[in-house]
Amino acid sequence: MSSEENKLEHIAIIMDGNGRWAKKRGLPRTMGHRKGAETVKEICKAAEKAGIKYLTLYAFSTENWKRSEEEVSALMDLLRQYLKSDLKEIQERGVCIRFIGERQMLAPDIIENMAKLEEETAKNDKMTLCVALSYGSRQEIVHAAQRLSEMVRRGDIAVDDIDEKLFSNMLYTQGIPDPDILIRTSGEQRISNYLLWQMAYTEFFFTDALWPDFNEKMLLEIIDSYKSRERRYGKIKAE
Repeated sequence: MSSEENKLEHIAIIMDGNGRWAKKRGLPRTMGHRKGAETVKEICKAAEKAGIKYLTLYAFSTENWKRSEEEVSALMDLLRQYLKSDLKEIQERGVCIRFIGERQMLAPDIIENMAKLEEETAKNDKMTLCVALSYGSRQEIVHAAQRLSEMVRRGDIAVDDIDEKLFSNMLYTQGIPDPDILIRTSGEQRISNYLLWQMAYTEFFFTDALWPDFNEKMLLEIIDSYKSRERRYGKIKAE
């Protein structure tokens, strides 16, 4: 296997199972989300230590707005706390923090804190932590198509100028390589409108562990398993 095929720069994670973790313990769902936030810190440290350059976490989807008002409100309060404390701790370790998604749907104070963290960490180069908030991949793709359409209308580009590279540069993940690995916790085996364009050749790993129980050992086991896979990108396996 060539070094190009075996590269590991970017891990994407769907952090699923906070609510079920809490229910199993007779706790309110909000306690599961709080425990899950602690897991985020542990996995960020583990990924950084393993030499991962990009870690993208699916924190809140556009579909999550359909949850109960009480749960959404609790999640937003937790997010406020996370932006002010937990992400500050991650920032101090030299991690660059980016946010992707429909941020205009979030409260003004949250948007302001997100922008501040992005600005303050822009030059950090230990690892890039990309947090998907109010994110939906179909909407991201529609938004990219709209931007390109407007560029054509203005005469900035011709239709024939549109290719995969230009389209990728219109996405929220501009400048970030496509994920090498997708991990989804909690036993569910679907990608839930997450990075649909970016995961064309991503290797998928599904684990029964609920997100609050996911840990460094499990992450390293997945990384080891990934290294044994052959990524052919549509090519025929060498004899």
